[in-house]
Amino acid sequence: MQIIEIKDIVRKELPIYYRRLYSGIAVMQFLDKFLEIPMDFQIEQKPTGELDINLNFKEQIDYPLIPLKNELKKVIGSMESGGKLPN
Repeated sequence: MQIIEIKDIVRKELPIYYRRLYSGIAVMQFLDKFLEIPMDFQIEQKPTGELDINLNFKEQIDYPLIPLKNELKKVIGSMESGGKLPN
């Protein structure tokens, strides 16, 4: 399994400044096929400065969720630190 990209990212407005909600589509390659997984994710900044990333998939996935979520959290964290998420 390899995460290719997260596309069509849209930020949802929230009045809480330390929590940001997004929706997007994760594109991943599994064996010889490409899958597009619609999802929502939330990034919350803790008082210590650490980021807490939570994911919710909009449809059922035929793949082990823990490795998929861990890999997506890494990708989302690097996008956040690189300033690639919409404001």
